[in-house]
Amino acid sequence: METGDLNSARKDTLALILAGGRGSRLRDLTDNQSKPAVPFGGKFRIIDFPLSNCINSGIRRIGVLTQYRAHTLIKHLQRGWSFLQPELNEFVEIWPAQQQTSGAVWYQGTADAVFQNKDVIAEHDPKYILILAGDHIYKPDYSIMLEDHIDSGADVTVACIEVPVDSAKGFGVVSVDENNNITSFLEKPENPPTIPNRPDKSLASMGIYIFNADFLMHLLSEDAANTSSSHDFGKDILPSLVGKARIMAHHFGRSCVHTGQDELYWRDVGTLDAYWSANIDLTYVVPDLDLYDSSWPIWTFQEQLPAAKFVFESELRTGVATRSLVSSGCIISGSVVKGSLLFTNVLVHSFAYIEDSVVLPNSVVHRNAKVRKAIIASGCHVPRGLVIGEDEEFDRKYFYRTDSGITLITPNMLARYQETQGQ
Repeated sequence: METGDLNSARKDTLALILAGGRGSRLRDLTDNQSKPAVPFGGKFRIIDFPLSNCINSGIRRIGVLTQYRAHTLIKHLQRGWSFLQPELNEFVEIWPAQQQTSGAVWYQGTADAVFQNKDVIAEHDPKYILILAGDHIYKPDYSIMLEDHIDSGADVTVACIEVPVDSAKGFGVVSVDENNNITSFLEKPENPPTIPNRPDKSLASMGIYIFNADFLMHLLSEDAANTSSSHDFGKDILPSLVGKARIMAHHFGRSCVHTGQDELYWRDVGTLDAYWSANIDLTYVVPDLDLYDSSWPIWTFQEQLPAAKFVFESELRTGVATRSLVSSGCIISGSVVKGSLLFTNVLVHSFAYIEDSVVLPNSVVHRNAKVRKAIIASGCHVPRGLVIGEDEEFDRKYFYRTDSGITLITPNMLARYQETQGQ
């Protein structure tokens, strides 16, 4: 495809980011906000990754479909994503669930979420529609996938990634022929099909789709009239197309943006363990995700805060952080931080100790507290002398501890703990 043709195709593409999910596996972290609004990486939110990928790919017409507890997400989008130029037909629009169909129901599935916005989509008159999840951490160039979609003459293209067959049960898994035509699509199969000549690998759908717009709107109208459908792309729409339409697989390796790493980085941070691991990975000398790549920046809204500060240096107490990321507005006051990620405006008081932990914005860790292998939610005040991560029974009694030993601490949990202590 010629460069001019690709530029035109980008302008004819409307990206729809499905950002309405609660993310219940993140437990209390999503009690008051949707999963895409959860902070990640020190100063970002999860939604910033698909949004930044669109901007960097040259796709600048974006609708964000919201539903569950959307206030935090909407506020973030209004503050941080209003820099596009509407006079050039560039925008990030917020499309909240409004019960826009005759049944007056909330979104019933991913396909229904798009269908309920059919009139808004028609106003923008796209030629191609890019469907994205709002809760994955990765860096792809969508324009490469778009080019493949157009060159192949496909009705729909599905981005796919190789995964170990043992873990493929949690995905939509596809089979392909030698030309990458999808020959089957199975949602979370018990016995996943493998890649030809690769018995240890399966090809998993990433929840990224490019549809020809007219084709998609016809499909969604048919699906909406089907009372037996769950109105989901992975469960209903895509499996029903096998053998009836041209469905192509796009291998993520073709469009993944990475800097010399062998692994293709794509993370669903939908569990506490996965969320903790992906954040802690950023503290490594060479993390799997490169946030320092100026050629593919991750955009966000950030408060104007002072630089991080480390104070006191004596035999009794020294403010120090090693193997860690410490964001702006933080103060490490005579305390020790190791192998951890501190988001903005975190205060760690003297004689406190934090190791292998993720501390979300506007939290305070008071004197003599010790925290290991924990996620401290936004706005926590960890009281003096509290020890987390050393006594499994204690952690489970007052907080939430995963089977792998990650302890989640929230303001409500701390309030209940302090009530039991008469504080």
